Amino acid sequence: MAVSLRLGRQGILFGLRLSNLNKILWPKQPCQDRIRQFFQSPWILGVSPLKVQMPALSPTMEEGNIVKWLKKEGEAVAAGDALCEIETDKAVVTMESNDDGVLAKILMEEGSRNVRLGALIALMVEEGQDWKQVEIPPPDSAPPSAAPPATVSAVPSTPQPASPPPKSVPSGPLRLSPAARHILDTHNIDPKLATPTGPRGLITKEDALNLLKTSPTLKAAPTIVTPPAPSPTATPAAPPPPPGSRPNIPPLSVPGKPGAPGTFTEIPASNVRRVIAQRLTQSKTTIPHSYASIDCDMAAVMKLRKDLAKEQIKVSVNDFIIKAAAVALKEMPEVNVTWSGDGPHALDSIHISIAVATDKGLITPIIKDAATKGVQEISANAKALAQKARDGKLLPEEYQGGSFSISNLGMFGISGFSAVINPPQACILAVGTSRSELRLSDTDQTPRTQQLMTVTLSSDGRLVDDELASRFLDKFRANLEQPQRMALA
Repeated sequence: MAVSLRLGRQGILFGLRLSNLNKILWPKQPCQDRIRQFFQSPWILGVSPLKVQMPALSPTMEEGNIVKWLKKEGEAVAAGDALCEIETDKAVVTMESNDDGVLAKILMEEGSRNVRLGALIALMVEEGQDWKQVEIPPPDSAPPSAAPPATVSAVPSTPQPASPPPKSVPSGPLRLSPAARHILDTHNIDPKLATPTGPRGLITKEDALNLLKTSPTLKAAPTIVTPPAPSPTATPAAPPPPPGSRPNIPPLSVPGKPGAPGTFTEIPASNVRRVIAQRLTQSKTTIPHSYASIDCDMAAVMKLRKDLAKEQIKVSVNDFIIKAAAVALKEMPEVNVTWSGDGPHALDSIHISIAVATDKGLITPIIKDAATKGVQEISANAKALAQKARDGKLLPEEYQGGSFSISNLGMFGISGFSAVINPPQACILAVGTSRSELRLSDTDQTPRTQQLMTVTLSSDGRLVDDELASRFLDKFRANLEQPQRMALA
């Protein structure tokens, strides 16, 4: 027993001496730090990136196009700096950085189109980190609809009909272009076999042609399934087309060469054009349009313009029209409304949207609080906004939130027209050109020449009935024929 205690005590003392020796000979902490720093260095793990994603720059934006990068890889970026220019469904908007750092990698080059919201477009690193060692995340796994389709060219030898290959088709009805529908109907091919590559699951002409090329046996499939009397010498074949009939496949146009009869060229639609088409279709199919027209005598406005020009104040007829409409809305607030899902909404502010034609489509910048502004201030705002619209530099707050729209085609010589309502607004005023007409005077019934201008109000019948629209047009005409009323209002 004594020997065991003595040996145990000696072992404890030896262990204590050995631990002290390890502390002297092996500095543990610096070694561990060096090992940890090595395995956590950029050469092993890479630099953790700051992700730059496609933002939503307008309420209706679903995808965007990268127009131009304003920063280069390796360039320092501060919060608020302009990173790139993005074409939205409304205009070209400058995207600003939300973080400080260095632009490490551009994933979507200039000219990239139809980039979905939330898609990764660039990577940044924090200041002081090696941007060349940025860790590029792996691409997202492709959705099931993007998987390569199974081959459909193989026809089973048994007389049983071949089941269609498993494909993930978009929910809802199939969307086919006219050319694709014609090709598939001509060859009696199920549209569900095609892989859509167009926007929002659209089956294009190229998809139908690719299906026809890769699966030539589909053309003869309808004649093989149920033969009336199979014979060993008969070979199934499609009946020849009648003489003089059109070819089954529309001929393709070759770029740089004159188009053959029956050919066409598909023009890709920009984001702005697609949104305009969607909103026009929505407006004409969901809003009950009512129309009312009136002639306005512009003699007083023309005289006032000449008097202001003598004082070097240059304003246009359209500036008086904007002011007259804003004052009429102030006098009749029941017209200054919008329609939402739960009913009408009365607006407290009077923001006039003016239609401006650009190379990319029509856009409606807004003159805010037009009823409280003078004609000269309205003129300055309208010119600045129109120029920004043509340059594609409008900010989202400069074309969103209008309460009433005006579209003027008088400068093109159009005498009168009807415009489509810009939802969720209740009205849009279509303005034609002024013309000289000989009419009888209301006072002494003598003929005199008048400068008449026809305007047509398109109104939402759910919000503005015919009687209310008529009273609004009467107020609008009075404001133009007696401009002093606008100053008093």
